[in-house]
Amino acid sequence: MMLRRVLRALTAAALAVPLALTGVTGTASAETPGRQLLFFNHGYGVLDRETADAIEHSAYMKEFANFSVRTTTGAGGQKWTGRYLMGRETYVELFGVGDLPGEDGKLGATGFGVSPEHAGDLKTVRQRLIDQGGKPVDFLQTIDWGDGKPVPWFDAIFTSAEKYESLNAWGMEYREEFLSDPRAKIGPPAYPGDVSRDRYLSEKYRDFLMRDVSAIHLAITARDLNVTLPLLKNGGFVVVPTPSGVLVTRGGTTMRLDAVPPAEIGLRSIDFTLNRPLGTRQEHRLGNSTLTVGPGARAFWTFQR
Repeated sequence: MMLRRVLRALTAAALAVPLALTGVTGTASAETPGRQLLFFNHGYGVLDRETADAIEHSAYMKEFANFSVRTTTGAGGQKWTGRYLMGRETYVELFGVGDLPGEDGKLGATGFGVSPEHAGDLKTVRQRLIDQGGKPVDFLQTIDWGDGKPVPWFDAIFTSAEKYESLNAWGMEYREEFLSDPRAKIGPPAYPGDVSRDRYLSEKYRDFLMRDVSAIHLAITARDLNVTLPLLKNGGFVVVPTPSGVLVTRGGTTMRLDAVPPAEIGLRSIDFTLNRPLGTRQEHRLGNSTLTVGPGARAFWTFQR
């Protein structure tokens, strides 16, 4: 544990130095604004009820990942029930139809949050958006520990005030009030301004196969893709155009975002890195999805609608 925190402090120091612009192509590199400020935090998808229930009641899920099913109360008293697979720095939320309030809980809806490792970096991204003529929308997410007294959880920004069609994407920065709250059971900062994913998530991932989310593939509408790109580009990701959308790289997790008609939206796949390699290939059918684990230190989860 101590070694991990020392390495994290050294990594943070390295990140504070502007990085050389690298990417798949020269064009992609030119779109990367210096030091990366935001990183993939977590992603979610709303699945059909059969698949969501199969995941929730799967005995294998408890072997594969630090897995839990829980209901959270957020800002304004809104509640949602998710199936959570928690890794070292990243995690996944899986919902069934209706597990999120209102239109958020429709089949095929997806989302992700991207967050900084250093306090104040979200404000930098926000200012970049404003400087480019954007009108970011601020939001404070809270959490209720059950006593009816909401605690500030994280600050968030959206690139548009309009309701999303298929993809809910936001920038987020954890609040110190939450990180230092004893009820959150989160350790002390490894360096000044530590609001990292690594600090937020627990060490329990070590006891399971899943280590982190290495890639996620989402099918979304063209409108939502266009609305989301400024957040990603100003956060320091490399955005590479593809025939169907974009490939978003840099920072450890690759995001493939395809523009599709509304009838075809949804979570398509998730790639994971594992804590240890497997010598054989395992397939686990969970409703209308297939989780393939191994061989090697990788797993691949595909979803069908």
